[in-house]
Amino acid sequence: MITIDYAKARETMVEQQVRPWDVLDPRVLDVLATVPREAFVADAHRNLAYTDISLPLAHGQFMMKPVLEGRTLQSLAVDPTDDVLEIGAGSGYLTACLGRLAREVVSLEIHADLAATARARLAAQNVLNAQVIQADALNYSTDRRFNAICVTGAVYQIPQQWLQWLQPGGRLFVMRGRSPAMEGIVVTASAERNEVNASRIQSLFETDLPYLEGAAPAPAFEF
Repeated sequence: MITIDYAKARETMVEQQVRPWDVLDPRVLDVLATVPREAFVADAHRNLAYTDISLPLAHGQFMMKPVLEGRTLQSLAVDPTDDVLEIGAGSGYLTACLGRLAREVVSLEIHADLAATARARLAAQNVLNAQVIQADALNYSTDRRFNAICVTGAVYQIPQQWLQWLQPGGRLFVMRGRSPAMEGIVVTASAERNEVNASRIQSLFETDLPYLEGAAPAPAFEF
């Protein structure tokens, strides 16, 4: 049986994968170096927890590569006083990372089994400032406003209500576009509450991710 030094694996992941991909925020690097990623993957994939690959979850979903998780966290510039909404809890790993960076995290997960597993993993790691709600983010409604929104799956178009969930000056990170040509972007809401359409969009990098359920484009027919 192979025994893996997970602490060493975390250090190697940060120094050889994440940092070279221009993830330089000290708080983000510290979180990635301390949150035990192996505790958020299935037993069958535990020895792959720190490799530069995406890992399969149920329902055709995937856990993002560590480099994408690092870029996602850095792009949101989460402060310790921020309230964060995560769309797509998945394994619960990114939820835990956000919990270390923010004041509070609310995470929406459409699948009951993934939500339950993520809750259990977060509790086991004593992440007390994050809650996972079973809900479809495309049909969810809330009166809360968040400083940051983290979307862990791709969308073809950004639903307008997501932008309305941002505080003035809040940030939303999402992968958008038509596979395989997607881009990771940050949308920064206007500083004025009544100017939803005055958001600023910054393109960060290109990638390709599975779509959130219901967020894929209609099939394109060729004649």
